[in-house]
Amino acid sequence: MKLTLKNTRIISILGIFLISFLSHFAYEIFPSTLLSFFFPVNESIWEHMKILFTSSLLYGIFDYIILKKNNIKFNNYPFNLWFSSLIIIPIYLAIYLTLYNIIGEKLIISIILLFIIYVIKEIISYNILKAPNIKISNLLAVPIIIITYIIFIYLTYKPPHNYIFYDTHSKTYGIEKNIGK
Repeated sequence: MKLTLKNTRIISILGIFLISFLSHFAYEIFPSTLLSFFFPVNESIWEHMKILFTSSLLYGIFDYIILKKNNIKFNNYPFNLWFSSLIIIPIYLAIYLTLYNIIGEKLIISIILLFIIYVIKEIISYNILKAPNIKISNLLAVPIIIITYIIFIYLTYKPPHNYIFYDTHSKTYGIEKNIGK
């Protein structure tokens, strides 16, 4: 079967979904300051947004190689990578928080929603990769990714005392329980 841009978006959904499960436990298995920047340090809603962003970016490396190796025509890869990875955070939060406030925390709902969000991400990705080249947005990709991680890092170490940042399991905010590990 010859790979097409559309096929690679379907493969991406599955790849990112699998990386998400590994991302969830990365800091727990290997607690370190560096990993706290990229992976969730607790079970708060906010820390789990790192899973969406980091998993999308990590899979993006494989995705780029697959596209290039198979000579698949695409545009705007840097823009696609940061935009589609970033836009899913507010989309996920809007849907998840609505459901969370109505029915509470349900693992199966979170997993199904995660899959749906990755489908939405790859629909957005497909359209960006098919669009004409957007030079300025491609140039902004790396700085925006760095700024996003600076925000993640800041909010991991100095989270507001808000329920989005509260870990109901450990009854803490941010990395409080993990300092000194």
